[in-house]
Parts: sequence; C-alpha cells; structure tokens
Amino acid sequence: MDRQLLSAIAHRDHPIAGPISDDTLDRLVRRAALPDRARILDLGCGEAAWSLRALELVPSAVADGVDVSPHAIAAAQRAADARGLSDRLSLHLTPAADFPATQPYDLVLCVGSTHAFGGLKGTMDAVSRFVRPGGLALVGEGFWERTPDRALAEAIGTYPGLAGTIAAAESDGWLTVYGHVSDLAEWDDYELSWTGTLARWAAANPGPDGEHALAVMREHRDMWLTGYRGVLGFVSLLLQRV
Repeated sequence: MDRQLLSAIAHRDHPIAGPISDDTLDRLVRRAALPDRARILDLGCGEAAWSLRALELVPSAVADGVDVSPHAIAAAQRAADARGLSDRLSLHLTPAADFPATQPYDLVLCVGSTHAFGGLKGTMDAVSRFVRPGGLALVGEGFWERTPDRALAEAIGTYPGLAGTIAAAESDGWLTVYGHVSDLAEWDDYELSWTGTLARWAAANPGPDGEHALAVMREHRDMWLTGYRGVLGFVSLLLQRV
C-alpha cells in the first residue's frame, strides 16, 4: 500500500488531519475576518477542511486547494459536493511548491504541510509570493514543548521551541495577529482517531494490505505513546503581511 492511501484511510474520521479540534478550526478561520469575495489558497489542503469552512463563512469567497495526494483531492471533492461548495472550490493535484498562482490571495493556508517547502522559513517565503499586501497566512507547524531525547529528535526532525517558531514565522515581513497552541486533548483525539481508524480498516481488510496497515498503525502509535506525546507541540499562527 502506498503512503498516501494509508494516510487517506487514517484521516477519514478526522479530516482536519492534525491535532486541531473543529471548534479551534472554526475560531481561527473566523479570526481571519475575511472580506467579501475573498480569495483563499490552501497549500497541502488534504480533504480541504480549512478552506471549506472559510467558504461557508464567506458565501462570496472562492478557494483553490492544492495537494499531491489523489486520495485527499478525491475526498475534498466529495466533501465540497456534499456541502454544496464545489462551484467555489477548485482542486489541483500538484505539488504545493509548483502551484502557478496568477492572482494574489487574501488568505493562504498551510497547516501541517510546511515540509512541502522545506520547513517553516521556506513556507513563509513561498506564501509571500501568493498573498496580497496586507493579506493573511494561517500556518500550522510543530515545535518542541520539551527538549526531546536524541533518538526522538532524529526520528521526527529538527524543531525549535515555541518562541523560535514564532520568530521564524515573523522573520521576513510577517506579524503574528492570533494563534492557537494545540492542547493534549486535541493531540490525543487526533492520534487515537488516526490509529483507530487505520486499525479498524485493517481488521476489515485481512490479507497483506491489512497486515501492512496494522504494522504502520502500531509503529505510529508506539512513536506517539512512548516518544512525542507531551513533547512535540503544534501551533497554528495567523499572520499578517506587513
């Protein structure tokens, strides 16, 4: 089974695809206070939970969602159809770094997808090319709540603390105007949904694919429970281009 399909299965019951509750997502999008006819770009959109909620809040807005996973794009299209928003959401199956924007956007989203641009600094540089002067970015990124041990840092990657993460986001013409640090309950809900949904699928699909999915689930769950739970944090920053 390919990694993108496994991810799509694991996120079926948690389409936000990150340690963020529905209420938090709603609050962050509302805080953007988007204008009428807003243009929204969702980089690494997954199932497009963020941009779909923004379209519901601003009935005259339009959005572009970009992702490399055909499974995520298909799920986003189904969600848009079900919510009557498919006429205002355009989906693009392409790497986020290759998306050829032709007009600036009022809000650019990149939540949990900064790896597409080589990290947070590269993401902010890319978003600067897409957003209009005075426009907004909503960026979600990991940070270390506590200093990890060496093995965990090598397994997950290099992150600063929260102060360093905000400083990196603001390093080149951006100002943080709001944000949210995911709490342990949001993390646990996300991880239990991710692992539980994948386990349930594996049980319903015995054979090589089910066994592989179960092995991936157990490896992920072990890394969470014995590694980064309470150590790795996640912050969603609403930033304004100044």
